[in-house]
Amino acid sequence: MIRIVKLSFKATHVADFKALFELRKSLIRNVEGCTHLALWQDHDDDCVFYTYSLWQAPEFLALYRNSELFKETWTQVKQWFDKPPMAFSANQILTL
Repeated sequence: MIRIVKLSFKATHVADFKALFELRKSLIRNVEGCTHLALWQDHDDDCVFYTYSLWQAPEFLALYRNSELFKETWTQVKQWFDKPPMAFSANQILTL
């Protein structure tokens, strides 16, 4: 399962988010069922980021979202948002 989350931050907290992600990226990537983790920054808006992660099954993502790691991280970053986050889940059906 593919999970993409769009995160829009206040400009004053972009560096805070990058620093926190740097600290947590290995912990998140090593959660059971997570097979890939990437962070993208929007080409046109430096305050917008996307997390791109691959999960073996939706159940693993659900376990992560109920974990202390997620709760602690989310509690921290949500206060930095400029706009509500947007999350998308998808299944890949074709690669060329």
